[in-house]
Amino acid sequence: MDTIPAVLRDAAQRYGDRPAYVENDQVLTFADLLDRVERTASAYRDAGVRRGDRIVLWAPNSTAWVIAALAVSWSGATLVPANTRYLGAEVAEIVERVGAALVVVEDGFLGRHQIDELRAEGVSRSVVTLASVTAADLPSGAPFDDEVGPDDVADILFTSGTTGRPKGAMSAHRQTVGVARAWGELGGVTAADRYLVVNPFFHSFGYKVGIVTGLTTGATLYPLATFDLERTMDLIESERISVLPGAPAVYQSLLTAPGREERDLSSLRLAVTGAAVVPVVLIERMREELGIDQVVTAFGMTEAVVVTMARNGDDAELVATTCGRAIPGMETRIDAASPGEAGELLVRGEFVMLGYLDDPAATAEAIDADGWLHTGDVGVLDGAGNLRITDRLKDMYISGGFNVYPAEVEQVLMRLDGVDDVAVVGVPDERMGEVGKAYVVGSAPAEEVLAFARTRLANFKVPRFVESIDVLPRNLSGKVLKTELRKN
Repeated sequence: MDTIPAVLRDAAQRYGDRPAYVENDQVLTFADLLDRVERTASAYRDAGVRRGDRIVLWAPNSTAWVIAALAVSWSGATLVPANTRYLGAEVAEIVERVGAALVVVEDGFLGRHQIDELRAEGVSRSVVTLASVTAADLPSGAPFDDEVGPDDVADILFTSGTTGRPKGAMSAHRQTVGVARAWGELGGVTAADRYLVVNPFFHSFGYKVGIVTGLTTGATLYPLATFDLERTMDLIESERISVLPGAPAVYQSLLTAPGREERDLSSLRLAVTGAAVVPVVLIERMREELGIDQVVTAFGMTEAVVVTMARNGDDAELVATTCGRAIPGMETRIDAASPGEAGELLVRGEFVMLGYLDDPAATAEAIDADGWLHTGDVGVLDGAGNLRITDRLKDMYISGGFNVYPAEVEQVLMRLDGVDDVAVVGVPDERMGEVGKAYVVGSAPAEEVLAFARTRLANFKVPRFVESIDVLPRNLSGKVLKTELRKN
């Protein structure tokens, strides 16, 4: 069972009439899920999709997203999720890069018109709505393509690089299934769990260790399109949610929520966090005030999904100050002069991506001849193998759980008249972990810079602050000294 279709079929046989998804008043059993996936795969084939094609899915978390995504694998095609906060231009670039045979869109999300945005960018052929392909009255289901193998590409998740150009990290079926299974086993997730998914399905945290982990464990998933604090507490209380992974901001919001003391959140047993620096006091409060027995942190990236993870029983300080130890199938080492010193984190193992789409040079730069993925993060390993990230070789920062690559933002801002030079850095933010701050050389006022960014970038990429500066600090080779900017 090393392919997504095989895992889905097994889940339907093992868990049958047990609920797989609960959304509002709609309950979908595992058997029903398989049937809906087969029918949606028929719709794809009617639209001309064939084995090896790529399908872009641009929609928020929902049961329909799950059906549409699993039907891609069932058809023998490759799933390419798109960030819901992306603008049409950003998604159009992905569509072009992968040569998508089909683009599945939920139009109207967040009050926007996504199909119109795509049309404005010249993408109109083979664009369909999510509802049209997942409708219940489709013809009888399509059989699973038995030619789909463990080494076939299951998904391509895009992540920007330091150059700002998006790169598509390709994973095989065996990798997507394997990492989901490992995560579920380490968390002790079972069919008795009720798993609230606030992490976006377009991200590996929501897709691989959410949707696919649900299939491997039989857990019931509750998808949320956007994080809504009151809705989250309502679901925890009424549905007895037991598993709630998320960025630190999710738990900080719960802890400070008005009226939280009157809520019964005692069903929560497992919380997995990461994606930002986690204060020790937050871990302590999650355990003490929210009553979550198992709080763990993890380190992962699009190119490897999950690399390290804390374990049940680790003390609060270890959980908050480290990312835990390598998970089964993965290994870590620090590229440093001597043991115990900080250096670049290298990771190797079963779940390192196959490579970047159509970019052998970038793949060779990222993964060396011995199979080590160079993460660009600086860290230290203790005697037990626990990882502590101390810095980033790259300038990427994480805002509300989303990776933001300053080079991409800088390229956009440099197109604004009145911006002669610009550098973007991440600065601490209590709620979001980090937010962007743009240092601008030129005559453009801060309000104009922010307005320009909002029309061209997803909201999480838009800097929160803009500061005018006479000249950017640079070294002799001309590289901007962002460490100096961060001191301001």
